[in-house]
Amino acid sequence: MTDVQPTDGWAPLRATTPARIGLGRAGDSLPTRRVLEFRAAHAAARDAVHDPLDVDGLVERLRGIGVDEPPRVCSRAVSRAEYLRRPDLGRAPADLSGLPKTNADIGFVLADGLSPRALAEHATGMLDALLCQFDGRYRIAPPVIATQARVALGDHVGAALGVATVLVLIGERPGLSFADSLGIYLTHRPAPGCTDADRNCISNIHPPDGLDYAGAAAVAAALVAGARTLSRSGVALKDTTRNTAVPPGF
Repeated sequence: MTDVQPTDGWAPLRATTPARIGLGRAGDSLPTRRVLEFRAAHAAARDAVHDPLDVDGLVERLRGIGVDEPPRVCSRAVSRAEYLRRPDLGRAPADLSGLPKTNADIGFVLADGLSPRALAEHATGMLDALLCQFDGRYRIAPPVIATQARVALGDHVGAALGVATVLVLIGERPGLSFADSLGIYLTHRPAPGCTDADRNCISNIHPPDGLDYAGAAAVAAALVAGARTLSRSGVALKDTTRNTAVPPGF
């Protein structure tokens, strides 16, 4: 008699998502393969958090899209360990005296965040897409690289630059599916003391598996235009770029 192998009914669903579903079991535990996959993903997430940003390497890649010697700032966190222990220090700048007062329409902050790896891998492509999207429409301030940075550090940088709107490109908290996801946080009229309610977020930027650069840039452009119309960002500003038409009578 020929042995009949059981059909894996989860296989079609597992192919559509990075989530861990239908893992199976070996006795009272998971199969060895699944345990090893989990440990590898956990190690990648830990490495993404702790590995420092190669600032010089990022600067070199930025030169390839025409960005020369961006200003550099850091937060009050003096080490990666302190940055992880003290989120408050990551939100406050150590020194912004070297930033030019630009009075530009748009400012960019390239922040390492909780995944410097994400910024290293995606910042250049994402910034290039944004610059192409905004070209000729707005005055653009020189991009600023920020290390040991949390999102709110962008409000201080934006205020120092004198920009109307600041976009913080930052490495998002790594997960067990992806450790290189980039986010964009947009604040109109940035100033120290702004809260999460004053910001809009575009997340999960990590092509080819996540949102691509062109798609993220289109959403950012729509949010910038909306913020300039409303004279504010945050909870009052909605992303309508991905709305679909509602069928009549629905």
